[in-house]
Amino acid sequence: MSGLSDGYHDVPTGKIAAVVTHLQMFEKPALRAEAADPPWTLRRLSKPSVADYRALYRQVGEPWIWFSRLVMAEDQLRAAIHDPAVEVYRLDGPGGEAGILELDFRRPAECELIFFGVTRGLIGGGAARWLMNRAIARAWSQPIRRFWVHTCTLDDPRAPAFYMRSGFRPFRRQVEIADDPRLLGLAPMDAAPHAPVIPAS
Repeated sequence: MSGLSDGYHDVPTGKIAAVVTHLQMFEKPALRAEAADPPWTLRRLSKPSVADYRALYRQVGEPWIWFSRLVMAEDQLRAAIHDPAVEVYRLDGPGGEAGILELDFRRPAECELIFFGVTRGLIGGGAARWLMNRAIARAWSQPIRRFWVHTCTLDDPRAPAFYMRSGFRPFRRQVEIADDPRLLGLAPMDAAPHAPVIPAS
């Protein structure tokens, strides 16, 4: 949005807007302290079905109206998550809680942390830190020079600080505007109450 003037700018009704922050690291950081005997398990999903993938994606991301994988055509999504350079992992908690970790190694010498998150029942209990330690270890086990991620203001507001504590540093900020997925029937109307729905007029 080059040339955008300072001040307020209207977002069309029926749309959502988010400020996106990109973060990166150029070397493996020291892993943060974690639970010695964690109650979580992590397994790689090898070529998951689109339905199974989207179910996990919704389970973790629906409170924050994650939508990019919901609007993607099924054949495109299948090609992405079945690519051998893309790794999808599922975290399972003892009470049915879940987490998602998706790493993309398709760019030479880079790894993008595509999706990362845990369900509300795991937030604040150490599961996210444990999962991030595995993400960092897996990313830097490959011959990469850069590991990066982006988050936005529709996500948990603690996410940027969490990523920075994990060793990422911010380097870019953007504004994203998109159709509100709640108005498209892709998310419940009461999802993400921190970003109220403004219906199209």
